[in-house]
Amino acid sequence: MRGLRAMAAAAALAFTAQAAAAQVGHAPGQSPYRDIGKGHAITLMFGHISGDGGVFGVAPHNGNTYGIRYDIRTGTPIQLGIGFARADLERLIFNPSVAPEDRTNVLVKQAVSFAEFNLAFNLTGGKSWHRLAPFVGGTIGLAFPSLTTEDVSGFDFGHKLYVAPTFGTRIFFTKRLQLRGEARGTFWKVTYPGSFGHAEEWTTSPWLLLGLGYSFSP
Repeated sequence: MRGLRAMAAAAALAFTAQAAAAQVGHAPGQSPYRDIGKGHAITLMFGHISGDGGVFGVAPHNGNTYGIRYDIRTGTPIQLGIGFARADLERLIFNPSVAPEDRTNVLVKQAVSFAEFNLAFNLTGGKSWHRLAPFVGGTIGLAFPSLTTEDVSGFDFGHKLYVAPTFGTRIFFTKRLQLRGEARGTFWKVTYPGSFGHAEEWTTSPWLLLGLGYSFSP
């Protein structure tokens, strides 16, 4: 009886060891996975917004961006952040009362500031894979445009709420230094004055971002 118990215990131990080996698949020192430490990160971001400015091209679009973001990682796959950015964009100005074939379109610059909240889900959980940590997420924020005094059409872009589904990855050079690449589709609603003969529309502006970040503990 004791012999059977010993054999059963040995078999259970062997099965557990095999299951653990199958699950991990690598010795600890050779695993492609590395823990992403919880804490904070500051990232300097640079990017480019494209898009067409809506059906008339009068909404700000097409220009470079620069900014900073602050992220908190709590030791789970979820990461929270806030960001601030500035964009040097362009837009069209024209008189909508003039027939399209007789219009003179003027291309002007318009600066736009962004304040946003970010939520990201790390696809590799709390670890990086071969120093890569891909993620998906979303952004919600407010855009604050500068004035364009040349515009006499009555169009005003105004302060805009925007949403942006996001995907990207981080590359960890070290536990603290990381490169972040991100692609967004930025959605906001553009409202036109009555002279345009078009009430409103949702436009999409693709936004590509690249940033260098530094992580630190609480």
